[in-house]
Amino acid sequence: MLDVLAQRGHAVVPEPGRRVVQREQAGTGRALPWVDLAAFLHQALALATADHAEYRSAADWVFFDRGMVDAADGLRHLTGMLPVDAAELQSYHVNVFLAPPWPEIYVGDHARRHDFAAAEAEYWRLRTAYAALGYRLHELPRLDTEARADWLLAQLPAAG
Repeated sequence: MLDVLAQRGHAVVPEPGRRVVQREQAGTGRALPWVDLAAFLHQALALATADHAEYRSAADWVFFDRGMVDAADGLRHLTGMLPVDAAELQSYHVNVFLAPPWPEIYVGDHARRHDFAAAEAEYWRLRTAYAALGYRLHELPRLDTEARADWLLAQLPAAG
């Protein structure tokens, strides 16, 4: 769906984890989630933090495919410690759009090796994390990508 938003002229920031995997597979391959999950999450958090800083003062909507909260909560889940201050994690727009677990479209690939059950568990963990940080959660409807993009954009004026 983010591809559709980008095609419509909106700023879109790709998923940090996928970029870390791509970089690691081209290099040493040590900070991969299936090799060293903590190293992977630290790198994803650093990249998400840099992404957020880059777009923080954007005048128009910017859509992030995952971000600091996802990586920080992954580290909290892994280590029991939240690696950054909660205030920093609360610096995105108050409205967060989450894609629910959807078996019909879930696809594993070279960068996403975990199964659907793991993706589903992560989804529920992240729902809890975002809600605990005070975000207003909006579940994306199970529609085709064009219709989902239409729905999301229709929510923005009301989401304010």
